[in-house]
Order: sequence, then C-alpha cells, then structure tokens
Amino acid sequence: MQPYKTIAEEASDEFVERKSRFIGHVCPVSSEEQAQAFVAEKKSRYWDATHNVWAYILRDGQTRRYSDDGEPQGTAGIPVLDVLQKEGLTDLVVVVTRYFGGILLGAGGLVRAYSHGAKIAVDAARILHMNPCTVIEMEFDYSLYGKISYILPKYNARTLDSDFGAAVRLRVMMTSARAAAFGKELEELTAASVYPRVVEEICADLE
Repeated sequence: MQPYKTIAEEASDEFVERKSRFIGHVCPVSSEEQAQAFVAEKKSRYWDATHNVWAYILRDGQTRRYSDDGEPQGTAGIPVLDVLQKEGLTDLVVVVTRYFGGILLGAGGLVRAYSHGAKIAVDAARILHMNPCTVIEMEFDYSLYGKISYILPKYNARTLDSDFGAAVRLRVMMTSARAAAFGKELEELTAASVYPRVVEEICADLE
C-alpha cells in the first residue's frame, strides 16, 4: 500500500467571472461507476447550465478521465484535471458547472475560470492524508493497563475498540511504519506476556 491524498466528503463553492457563474463540486469516489453517477447527478440537477465540465482520478488502474462538455478543446476538462494532479489528489471527481453570462472569456480566460472552479471546490473539502496503517488487537491483565495505555500516544495510536471484561482487550490502529517499534517496546514492557495480533492492514487518515 502506498500513501495517498483524497477528500473526506462532498463540497462545493462558486464564483462569478464576467457575468458567467461557475459552481465547483467535488466528491470522494472509489470507482468509475461512482464518478459517472456523480457527474450524471450534477448534469440532472443543473440541467439548464451551459456546461457541466468534469474530471476524475482513481487509484484503481491509475484512471484519469475528463470532459470539456462542449467548451473548446483543452480549455475546460484538462485544466480541471490538472488542478487535481497538482494537488496530489486521487479517488475523487470534480464537476464545474457554468452558466454563460453573455461575455466570451477567450481560451485563456476559460482555462483560468475552470481551474479556479476546481480549486475552490477542493479547498472547500477536508483533505485526508491516507497512510498505510496496521490494526492491532491485544488482550492483557488489568495490572498492565496503565503501562500500555501510557505508551500508546508515543506511537500516535488510535483506539478503535476497548472491552473491559475478565481481561482488558484493546483494538488500536497506528501507521504501519510505527508498528514494529511498538511491538518491540510492548514485548519489553510486559516481559513478552502480551502478544500484539495484527488484525488487518488498511489505509487511513493517520500520521
């Protein structure tokens, strides 16, 4: 697994350029079907717009797609895609809706406007820094709880679940880069009486 950047949720923003209204929409997606469904939804919602330009990037197959949706070739879809690439983002789709205001912007003006529409949409979203993470389960006696809970912040561990029954059971997540060092310190701290069991390897917004 490789680290990557994406967004947390759908977001939008808009601006007016020489009487043309531009609305930028962005949404996290994990497949072409989801991306195309988002594009279709915006085209349906903004059916009376002059253009609904779109672009998306997916980790799956390193997919990159875009559409000028009737704007002069190279002035809309590619600038939107370029914004996503320059921001280092993936697994997301952007639609920039334009209501023509009667004043031509020219090729350079269109490139700037569609780039800005994509940028303000991305800026309105919360960025996620997804890193390879390891989910670990541990079970131990209550007498060890204080020691183990004390070292968890050192590894920026996030507690996912806890069960205080006959023994303490913890499920935590930390970046995979920290997992080996944590396992070693846990072994020394508990005289090898606690075995950290790796449950899964995932990507998560954790550093």
